[in-house]
Amino acid sequence: MKKVLIIGSGLGGLSTALRLAKKGYKVTILEKHHRAGGRLNLIEQDGFRFDMGPSFMSMTYELDELFNSTGEKNPIELEELDPLYQVFFEGNDKPRLIYKDLQKLEEEFKDIEPNLAQKVEEYLTRAGHFFHDTEDKVVKSNFNNKLEYILKLSRVPLKHLPYLFKTMWSEVDKTFKSEEMKIIFSLVAFFLGSTPFQTPAIYSLLNYTEMRHNGYWKVKGGMYKMVEEILKILDRFGVKIVYNTEIVGIGNSNGKLNEVIDQNGNRWSADIIISNSDAASFRGNILGRKDYREEKLDKMHWTLAPFTIYLGVKGKVDKLTHHNYFLGSNFKGYADTIFTSSINPQKPYYYVNVLSKSEESCAPEGCENIYILCPVPDLRYKNDWSDKEDLASNIISDLSNRTGFDIESNLITKKIMAPDDWAKSLNLYKGSGLGLAHDIDQVGAFRPRNKDEEFSNLYYVGASTTPGTGLPMVIISSKLVTERIEKDYANIS
Repeated sequence: MKKVLIIGSGLGGLSTALRLAKKGYKVTILEKHHRAGGRLNLIEQDGFRFDMGPSFMSMTYELDELFNSTGEKNPIELEELDPLYQVFFEGNDKPRLIYKDLQKLEEEFKDIEPNLAQKVEEYLTRAGHFFHDTEDKVVKSNFNNKLEYILKLSRVPLKHLPYLFKTMWSEVDKTFKSEEMKIIFSLVAFFLGSTPFQTPAIYSLLNYTEMRHNGYWKVKGGMYKMVEEILKILDRFGVKIVYNTEIVGIGNSNGKLNEVIDQNGNRWSADIIISNSDAASFRGNILGRKDYREEKLDKMHWTLAPFTIYLGVKGKVDKLTHHNYFLGSNFKGYADTIFTSSINPQKPYYYVNVLSKSEESCAPEGCENIYILCPVPDLRYKNDWSDKEDLASNIISDLSNRTGFDIESNLITKKIMAPDDWAKSLNLYKGSGLGLAHDIDQVGAFRPRNKDEEFSNLYYVGASTTPGTGLPMVIISSKLVTERIEKDYANIS
């Protein structure tokens, strides 16, 4: 029985443990914190419970595939969001509701965007063709080298070639007349840590997955329920999890990584080692690889850092729903400066999730739990966050004004996590929330591979390796690394 050591218990690490344990591997997980989950975690404070990071999921069939692959029935209850979310534009008291139903969507925007249903239908059809023509060839494939990747790309129909050389904004700009609709169809890029002016047009496929293919889903009981249910199965499968254990170095090696060393000097050995830490920074910080040293990593394009605020308030904020986006004016100007600014944005764009709208148990009776995410520059550009209270106060004040609810006067509890907190807590490189961005030269075989270049028994899983960012992508990542391990060890007893 092959011994497997997984470093980190994010969704990627947990999913890989599930797959390998079912196949008969003896799996141990080492987790830095006292609780599993990575970014998919939980914050409990003063009687309130918050999802720490992800607050919804798309492509939920990947979750079904994960459990089905281990012979388990999916134990996670999902509820589809309808409407998907609402958007507050600065200067407009009434939010815009975003529906999957195109007739409802057209009615919502009839004052600014004529023939919207037809425009969205054509836009989503184009994006859907690209999604289905590339999903198996590119997203769900392992690549041994860049040439192999390029050859696979060559099998994608030529009609999709323009997607590779245009930005997401150019796609929405040619489709919609109103600035509001262009911005709404760009949000999926912005809140995944990039901007539509930099994100390739291929990521319009994300609009397809949210509005046509699968939609957005919340987890009954909160997102951390996913982790709790997986842990129950891992326990039955005999997987051991060792908490409060952070890997800080490696031991001897001879073409294989024989052992890793934790913060207390303990040495951990296994036949196969899988890192669920950031694939690029692990190679640089733990393995000391020259190609991944700080000077080189800093020149790569990283996703924006998260600035998050967790608020417990007395009373109900009637204007808020489960999913809310609050946007300012001058979208292009804001997007152009947000990546590299060294000062806090004066009129920040932010996302608000209110789990208590559907899960009363996450807040005391008559109260609301409010989770706010504001994308900000990573620590390369702003490394001093001693002013985090100022940005939080700015956002809370803006949210109060736009919802007509005095948050400050009704505040029961508050927690702020700035990029330096995220970096320290989860070993995120320079606080980048979702790792490397999805530029054309940072996806597929151009992304850090899920198999190490030097150690034949070292592998990677998670958002920073293939295929990329997002809960469904991370689950696919666990499948890809499992397939690679199975192939590498097929003839080894």
